Amino acid sequence: MDAVLHESAISRRRTKLSKMTNGSELGDVYGATIQRIRAQDGDKSRLGMTALMWISHAERPLQAHELCHALAVELGSRDFDVGSIPSISTLVSCCLGLITVDKEASTVRSIHFTLQEYLFSSHDTFVSPQSTMAEICLTFLNSRHVKALSTAPSPNTHSIPFLEYCSVYWGVHAKRELSDSGRSLALELLKEDYGPISTRLLLKQVKHFYVGHIATLSPFSRLHCASFFGIVEVVAGLKGMECYDSSKVDFSGSGPLAWATRNGHEDGKNTNRARRDKPRKGR
Repeated sequence: MDAVLHESAISRRRTKLSKMTNGSELGDVYGATIQRIRAQDGDKSRLGMTALMWISHAERPLQAHELCHALAVELGSRDFDVGSIPSISTLVSCCLGLITVDKEASTVRSIHFTLQEYLFSSHDTFVSPQSTMAEICLTFLNSRHVKALSTAPSPNTHSIPFLEYCSVYWGVHAKRELSDSGRSLALELLKEDYGPISTRLLLKQVKHFYVGHIATLSPFSRLHCASFFGIVEVVAGLKGMECYDSSKVDFSGSGPLAWATRNGHEDGKNTNRARRDKPRKGR
């Protein structure tokens, strides 16, 4: 509305509105709004830009409480402070109208599909988004909060809604782009076998693979997990730690190579390939 009203004459306003309606000048409007988000005081700028990063680059639409937990993760910290979780109304405010909550699905999305396309294709809006998201997920999984849950006799996974996304998708982001810090966090996570909670959440996403009847999902080793995602850098790191036993099978009788093959990962060539070149559907 501001962009339209800045025009001095009715005819120019009509022309501006027409161009915005067909999408030809929406990029300028989105760019100006993002600059306003960056210029906000205090932590509002970080919250607004990080929320937009997750909404535009996440592997699936995030529930409101998942996004709020994601923004409470502090890189470099081993503690997850629940007192740092922002409210969804705060996030909407920090994004200056660019995001909205789908009340029916309780998911957070961009205000319009053209914004999704703009954020996904604009390479200078976010710095290394895939690497950053991988580090956030890995930091969360390595936190004392999550590790305590994995050792609890009756864990309440509903109390930490971000756990499912991190368990299932950290490797997807890391495969596309992995920093040195992210690699260290991945190797720290995989010092031991992938936790039973994370393993169950991960394998629930595999088509034609039912884990409900399996009493235990051990051993799903560190190498199985790295091969599942096809992250060559992490596999190489595990080999350097003398954790490379390609013949070891998991609870399903599958070896690491079988998981890599099942998920379509190439053996060593272009496995850290660039991200997709168009937004995913359903945002």
